Amino acid sequence: MRFQSWLAAVLLLVAGAVSAMAADKREGYYYPPVGSEEVFVRSIASPPPADRSIRTNFINEITKAQLAAPDNPRFAIFAKGGAAQHMIIIALDDEIFRTLYRARAQMAQLTANARGTEFFRANELQFVATWFDLAKMLGFEDIVVSDGDTWSHRVLLQ
Repeated sequence: MRFQSWLAAVLLLVAGAVSAMAADKREGYYYPPVGSEEVFVRSIASPPPADRSIRTNFINEITKAQLAAPDNPRFAIFAKGGAAQHMIIIALDDEIFRTLYRARAQMAQLTANARGTEFFRANELQFVATWFDLAKMLGFEDIVVSDGDTWSHRVLLQ
């Protein structure tokens, strides 16, 4: 019985280490270590389950729109993970995400843009849903936003 308890504890530690290593491989490569975190908890709709292709197509459409605009993009947005379940948003200049507050303002602007889409209107979400709601509905597990230099912040979507 003691051996089974010990073995279970070791397996939990190994599983936790493997999970931490998976998260850490993005830290230090795409963004500095995450220094703050928040949890977004809300359920306002239950659309059909989204898969990797839906999430990557969503990110690709945002990127195409950014590149089609007359100005250079001020941030990059992409999906990572085996199922593209992690959204990452990184500043491309030194001003846009100079603070977490500016990053949150950008999220609000992304919300405003998303509310104008057919998806939001068809599901009557244009007055209630936020960027975090949309990301959660698309099956993203978290969003990391960073200035790409000194700080990163993770939003866990539950």
